[in-house]
Amino acid sequence: MNLTPAMQNFILHWGEMGSRWGVNRSVAQIHALLHIAPEPMTAEEICETLDLARSNVSNGLKELQAWKLVKSSRQLGDRRDHFTSVRDMFDLVDTVIQGRREREFAPTLAALKQVEKEAAEDGTPEFVKSRMAETLSVMQMFDDWYTDFSRLPRSVHLAVLKLGSKLTRFLPKG
Repeated sequence: MNLTPAMQNFILHWGEMGSRWGVNRSVAQIHALLHIAPEPMTAEEICETLDLARSNVSNGLKELQAWKLVKSSRQLGDRRDHFTSVRDMFDLVDTVIQGRREREFAPTLAALKQVEKEAAEDGTPEFVKSRMAETLSVMQMFDDWYTDFSRLPRSVHLAVLKLGSKLTRFLPKG
């Protein structure tokens, strides 16, 4: 696959953003390439296009598959796996949000619940217990909202997104 300057810049920027999101730069670049590739690509094609080592690409593909951002498929007459990114942007964003919730937010909620129980019995000062409880309460509220919202159909999600800042006209000021 020949990359135009714009394609190269897209891939490079996605790689830079990946490192800010806590994802290895090469993994993010692989994802970016697969995201813009018109057809599924083999690991060898990814190596050639991005000039990455085969082991780096293999590990990156495994990580992206674990995140459910990349899928592999087979083609008739070819024993190699062919990889493609989640094509639908809405599904892609939803997959990232759900994955981050499972890996980061949910474990933090569980830890806060455990800490709150410990603090009730170990002599933790009231002010500290209050701060912990407030942290848990607010995080739980956001998680409950996300869980409820995620169950709604895509048409409702899109309608809310399209409303965007217009929604603020209906909310109390201040």
